[in-house]
Amino acid sequence: MSRTKAIFTGLLAGLVGGIVMTAGMLLLAALGVATPLVIIGDRLSVFIPPGPFLSLMGKVGGYNHLKQLGVGSTIAGQLLVAAIAGAIFGLFARRNPTRVPAIWTIATFVMLPIVAFAIALWRVLGTSYVGLPIDAARLVTLVGFVLCVFLFERILVASFQFLATRKIGKHRYEFSPAIGRRAFVLSAIGVAVAGGGFALARRLYRVATFSYDGTQYKGRIVQPITPNELFYCVTKNVVDPKVNADLWHLELNGLVQNSATWRIQDLLGLPAHEQQTTLMCISNGLDAGLISNAIWKGIPLRDLLERAVPLPNAARVRFHGVDNYTDTIPLEKAMEPTTLLAYNMNGVRLPHRHGYPVRVIVPGYFGEKHVKWLTRIELTDAKVKGFYETQGWGPDFITPTRSRIDAPDHESRFSISELQQPIEVKGMAYGGDRGITRVELSFDDGKSWRDAEIYYAGGDLAWSLWKAEWTPDAAADHVFVVRATDGEGDVQEWEEDRSFFSGVTGFHKIVVHVTT
Repeated sequence: MSRTKAIFTGLLAGLVGGIVMTAGMLLLAALGVATPLVIIGDRLSVFIPPGPFLSLMGKVGGYNHLKQLGVGSTIAGQLLVAAIAGAIFGLFARRNPTRVPAIWTIATFVMLPIVAFAIALWRVLGTSYVGLPIDAARLVTLVGFVLCVFLFERILVASFQFLATRKIGKHRYEFSPAIGRRAFVLSAIGVAVAGGGFALARRLYRVATFSYDGTQYKGRIVQPITPNELFYCVTKNVVDPKVNADLWHLELNGLVQNSATWRIQDLLGLPAHEQQTTLMCISNGLDAGLISNAIWKGIPLRDLLERAVPLPNAARVRFHGVDNYTDTIPLEKAMEPTTLLAYNMNGVRLPHRHGYPVRVIVPGYFGEKHVKWLTRIELTDAKVKGFYETQGWGPDFITPTRSRIDAPDHESRFSISELQQPIEVKGMAYGGDRGITRVELSFDDGKSWRDAEIYYAGGDLAWSLWKAEWTPDAAADHVFVVRATDGEGDVQEWEEDRSFFSGVTGFHKIVVHVTT
């Protein structure tokens, strides 16, 4: 067989093998098994600093588009690599397609990828979307990858031999005439498998996070307690876990005297605590709605930590989610009675998208610290970092005092002659775990201030809702500004030396146009 024919034959065989392998990975993903299609992105994203990461998000149209682009690029890259591997195989196998040693192809196309996969992605191999413990999930991920690359190797060899040889009697000969018909048959098989893979991809797309990732809660709809379905949501995942509680358990280990494993029934049997706590994303803009408030029920984390007996050198607590998300908090914060392992949200079990069966609630810290789908609690030294900490967010994850105007809308227009009653101004204020004692409004861009009425005080751990009435005395463009004072007496301010990646500070302003 000529070199050119061998290359093109191998390329087609490799492409078909890659299609079958990708379809296999999509099937595993539909069953909740982690595959390279997703976890490669998790592994690589921690190496992208926040600035370039946000810039890239802006260029592609947001986080959801970035995730779609990442998965699509991985699939395309995987098919390209498979085709190139097939072309290389064709060059080496062209002289005797029927006698390619299986040990050589398995070593090259199975063992080598497995070793590279395990080394490069070891930190994310414990990902599971059905709630398997980390060690079990790591094994399942590896076994799934082994099956996929072994399938590729067998399809590659069989397809190349199908295209390159013909059988006469008991013997196989190089098939030197045109291979168009066989190539057509093999291509048709590839298209059929690709169709099945596309159907799996559509199914995964329907259950993906694209419909709710980035959900914001703001404006006139804001209530004291945010309904679960409207609660803000940010997730790194393309498809969020749907944990099977029968497979799930919670591990507590690391720098402790007594490691332990807890099932959900064990946790439900412990004394519970209920509290109202507001969560806010670190990337929440001054006018944005990545903030919500709920009533959480669960057990204080310190109840488990005290039983485990932390060692003297334990300094931080690292939380692991089943989706391979990790984050850390100081041990002192973990021992506070308001740091919860929550299993109920607003009177019902945690919704899947909000961390079923158990998530962490850490009052006063940005939402990144409230790890969802919790599966492991690990006591560590002071050096360990979490997912976003490794990427470069922080280092301060304590929420600053914030406030926002929810009504009227920015750029609203009113006519003095048509106003029959004062304009109602409403909004929220949040002081982390310090509470809110005062809210002030300015209608002249901060030149003068007046108190607003706090009509709902959520307590030290939650937001407060405020309102005021304003009657314009002249036609003009008015700049409304709001500021809050927290429970420690500190007035909201703009911190000039605070990094944007530690959460923005400042004052929310809107412009209201009043005409005659």
